[in-house]
Amino acid sequence: MKQLARTTALAALTCLGALLPGLASAQNGYPSKPIRVIVPFAAGSTTDIIARAIADKMSQSMGQTLVIDNRGGASGTIGQQAVATAAPDGYTVMIHSSSHTVSPSTFAKLPFDTVGDFAGITPISSLPNALVISPAKNIKTLPQLLAAARAKPGSMNFASAGQGSATHLNAEKFKMAAKIDATNIPFKGSGEAVTEVLSGRVDYYFSPIAPVIGQIKEGQLLALAVGSPKRAAALPDVPTTSEAGVPGSEFNFWIGMMAPAKTPRDIVHRLHDEVAKALATPEVKERFLKLGADAWTLKPEQFDAYIKDEIASNAQLVKAAGLSVQQ
Repeated sequence: MKQLARTTALAALTCLGALLPGLASAQNGYPSKPIRVIVPFAAGSTTDIIARAIADKMSQSMGQTLVIDNRGGASGTIGQQAVATAAPDGYTVMIHSSSHTVSPSTFAKLPFDTVGDFAGITPISSLPNALVISPAKNIKTLPQLLAAARAKPGSMNFASAGQGSATHLNAEKFKMAAKIDATNIPFKGSGEAVTEVLSGRVDYYFSPIAPVIGQIKEGQLLALAVGSPKRAAALPDVPTTSEAGVPGSEFNFWIGMMAPAKTPRDIVHRLHDEVAKALATPEVKERFLKLGADAWTLKPEQFDAYIKDEIASNAQLVKAAGLSVQQ
C-alpha cells in the first residue's frame, strides 16, 4: 500500500510539473509588454494589410500594443527565421501567408524547420487572388490573355511577391493548367508587384484582392479572373479562372498567425481566442469586406495539421511545375 501511495504521489507531482509552465504563464499577467508581430513581407503587401487590421483590435482587447515589424525578402524566409529563433515567450509572433507552406519545396535548405520550429495559432483569412492586368495592354478577357500568350510563347511575364511565394505558385498552377509559357518576375511584396503591373512593365499578376481592390474599382487595373474555387464577394462579376476556361487552376491563398514552437500552449490558445474575438468585431468585418477577405479560423492543433498537409500538396505542385530550387 505504501508503495502504491508513493507511485500515485509521484504521478501527481509529474502531472503538476508538466502543468506548471502553463500555469506560470497564465498567472504572470500576459501580456505585460508590447507584442512584436513579424510580417515577412514589405509594408503595403496583403499580409501586412491584414496584419494591421487585426493587430489594432487585438491591441485594444489585450491592453498592449501589437507592433508590426516588416521583415521582407527571400520569399518570406527572412521573417520566418526571425520568428523561429525568437524567445518562445508569447512576445514574438508571425503573421504570414500560405507562402509558409511553399518555401520547404522551393529552397534547397532553410535555416529553420517549417513544421518543427513553429506553433500554429490560427488562420486569419482566406483571400482570392485576382489576375490583374493594365488596361493599356488592351486585353479585356482571360481568353484574350491566353490567345496573346499562345501567339508568342515565352514573350509574356507575370509578377509574384517573391520566388516560391504563394502568388508565384498560384501563377504556376494557372500556367500549367492553361498550357502557356510565361516568365516569373519576383518582387519583395505585393506593393512592388502591383506598381510594375500598373506601369505595364509586367504583364499580369495573381494578386490577393486587398492591395488592388481600389485600383480595380477606379479602372487603373482590370481583373480578368480570380484564382479561387468560387467567385470573390468583393468582385462578384469577375469569373473564376475555371469559369473563364482554365479548369484545375484553383489556388487557396490564406494568411495566418504562428509563434515559435515552444511558446506555452496557454498563450497560443489565448492568442487564438483574441484573433477570433477581433474577427467578430463590426470594424474588422467591415474592413475585411472592403479588402475582399473572408475571415477564417481553426484551432491551433487543426492549423498545425492543415499546414503539414499543405506542405505535402505544394511539394507535388512544385515538382509538377518543374520549379527550380533556390540554394
